[in-house]
Amino acid sequence: MKLTMDLIARGTSGYTKKKRDESMQQYIRRLTHLYLENKNIDDIGEDLSHCRNLIVLYLYDNLLNRVPCLNSNCSLTHLYLQNNNISKIENLGALGRLQKLYLGGNAITVLEGLDKLYQLQELHVENQRLPTGEQLLFDPRSLRSLSESLQILNVSGNHLTSIRDLECLMSLTQLLASENQLSDMKELAHLLGGPWRRMTRLDLMGNPLCLRAKYKDRVIVMGKFLEVLDGKNITETTRQFLLNWHASREITRKKTQDNLLRQETFSAAPNGSSAGDLPPVRSAVSRQTSVSGYIMPGLPRKQFEDILAKSNFPDPDKTRKTRSGIMRAKNIDIGADLGLE
Repeated sequence: MKLTMDLIARGTSGYTKKKRDESMQQYIRRLTHLYLENKNIDDIGEDLSHCRNLIVLYLYDNLLNRVPCLNSNCSLTHLYLQNNNISKIENLGALGRLQKLYLGGNAITVLEGLDKLYQLQELHVENQRLPTGEQLLFDPRSLRSLSESLQILNVSGNHLTSIRDLECLMSLTQLLASENQLSDMKELAHLLGGPWRRMTRLDLMGNPLCLRAKYKDRVIVMGKFLEVLDGKNITETTRQFLLNWHASREITRKKTQDNLLRQETFSAAPNGSSAGDLPPVRSAVSRQTSVSGYIMPGLPRKQFEDILAKSNFPDPDKTRKTRSGIMRAKNIDIGADLGLE
């Protein structure tokens, strides 16, 4: 079905009624909301260009094969195009005031054509009808254009294996990414601890990483401002308990690492000694043999000699004289025996 002026006139909420002295074009020009959902529309035509003051346009649940040309509808802030047959995002360059865009349930393979939507705050591209084995791709130019404005993003059910490409979305506060193939917990920790540290709502149900041990506990610790995880509110009591638990684990882990480091250092030292040990003490024998003329500490030499004289030790000089006399006597006796006197 092609969109007609009559269909447009009947697509109002009932609050905006045509005045008696007002032409159809004048009436259509002042419309701000159009409800054209589920009308089997497959062709927009040119009549929509007369709706110059249009702010909200509902075109979901129709048969559209492409995004309609909306160059004359520059005042649009909300556009609903979900559940059509759209395969490419286009014709949106003139919608500089657009804040919310709904494109879920189409056949879009690449998120593109959004590079001029600098005020877009909410984007829904969930559950695209993708070819077998393919996942939704992201155009870097479009993502950069949305980096400062986009706050809510729905990419659920698009076979995504990674969300690292979305890292540039610095203002993101809500991410709906359920029913994908996300499995990298480190990637999620990086995003929640950096560019998405202000995230308040996160939905990851149906992803492989949800099967990890203590998945929810770990995510709550990662996202310090999370209020809703997988559709359930996070209480302040739960958050504080998990933060304390995490801090305790970190202390235990650090102690374990320190102990392992000490063991490795001890094992690496020669003879099994630690690098920080004191040097070995010399034995008493080595000290005695290496020091000559030893005097007791603090004792004058004369006093030391007096003590030595009173002791039972023999005088060294007398001992030498006695030994010399004995040797001479022996020599004389041996000479007599040999007849040498």
